[in-house]
Amino acid sequence: MLTKDQAALRRAAHKAHTDGAPDAVQAYAAYLAQVPEDGPFWSNLGALFRKQGQYQQALRAQERAQRYAPNDVGLRNNYANILSDLGHYNRSIAARRWILEQRPDDTNQKAMIGRCLRGQGDYRGAIDYLSSVIPDHPDDTELQMQLAFAQLGAGSYKEAFDTYRARWNTDELTPRNIPFPEWAGEPLQGKTILVLPEQGFGDAILFMRFLPALKALGATVWVLAEKPVFPLFKDLEAADWVGTTLPPNAAVDFWINLMDLARVHFANTNDVPAPTHLAIPDDAHERAAAIVAPFKDVMKVGVVWTGSVTYKGNGFRSFSHTEFLPLADIPGVQLFSLYKGPELAKFHADGSDAFIVDTAATERNFGDSAAMMQQMDLVISSDTATAHLAGSVGVPTWTILHWDPFWVWRHAGDTTDWYPGMRLFRQGKALEWTDVLAEVGTALRARIGDRA
Repeated sequence: MLTKDQAALRRAAHKAHTDGAPDAVQAYAAYLAQVPEDGPFWSNLGALFRKQGQYQQALRAQERAQRYAPNDVGLRNNYANILSDLGHYNRSIAARRWILEQRPDDTNQKAMIGRCLRGQGDYRGAIDYLSSVIPDHPDDTELQMQLAFAQLGAGSYKEAFDTYRARWNTDELTPRNIPFPEWAGEPLQGKTILVLPEQGFGDAILFMRFLPALKALGATVWVLAEKPVFPLFKDLEAADWVGTTLPPNAAVDFWINLMDLARVHFANTNDVPAPTHLAIPDDAHERAAAIVAPFKDVMKVGVVWTGSVTYKGNGFRSFSHTEFLPLADIPGVQLFSLYKGPELAKFHADGSDAFIVDTAATERNFGDSAAMMQQMDLVISSDTATAHLAGSVGVPTWTILHWDPFWVWRHAGDTTDWYPGMRLFRQGKALEWTDVLAEVGTALRARIGDRA
């Protein structure tokens, strides 16, 4: 039984959490210092830490919650979630199987078991498990999505992109509201079809390679592009028109989502086509050449350490810019930052821009990015749009992957069919970048030695 003061502390912590107050963690600490055996509140604190990106603290809090309330299903779910986040997949699976013993129809636990199997690189195990439970829940979108990602990782592209249509049933994408019909396989000879953008800029660069499969069906192909990547797409192979705004009264017969282009291609082959040709404006080349002009006799290496901070998984795939500073100390190497975004504030604040030249702060669009890359001898990037861009423009690229990477990179190997010539470096454990960055450093010293 709580005392009056303890009850007041509990209410204050709960309110601070729900209000998003900056002192919420301190409010939890004040309460738990007096009532240390409150399992649900340890779990709440863990959920708050997880939301803040403090994943190790979140795990500690959830383990306390398990200590004091081991039979609470909701708390066990929170525990399973942070275990998954940190790559403790076998422990997460065990927790989720325990929950299913209490709640056999909990589809989220089934989807996350499939997710954990995929996270281990066991694509076939994930496919088999998810395929066995989906018949009991045929309308569950998350189960379908996890199956799609497992199929993508396995390289079963025809099946994967069919399954991946389920993405439009999630709440992450807004269904289209277009005044003409979505293409459903009708004959395209003499018809005009509009390709619509979706998801991130890296996805746009990745999937434009599939346009020829659509053109081969006899269509006039129009492409709607987002402004930052439009300069790259002005001369797309197999596109009859590319723009950022559809002209009024455009005579379009059908539309298709960008990622569904892959369904058209993989319906007939499982071969991965080469990256699409990207256009780079002349003035972007001139700008890039001027920036690198003072560095004629060194190896020029472009670096990117983080992607979009609004992407929910960015905290796992990204690292601090300071991890690149040891590479800046290698004789004969000059680093150039290709990153543009809010994390530049930290980069400038600690003086790292004295050692890594900031090229991106004044960029106008991805055309400037691509031109700068072509001035580089090598691009080293985290798993973000930069890697797709560098791989597409043919620059030697090293991509640094977190332990549970995007399906294009899979979970093993140091190459990818999607970007020939790209080298992959893999993190060994969640949130720990020291070893893989040391591996990159060793490889870079070997490369500069080969140039000497």
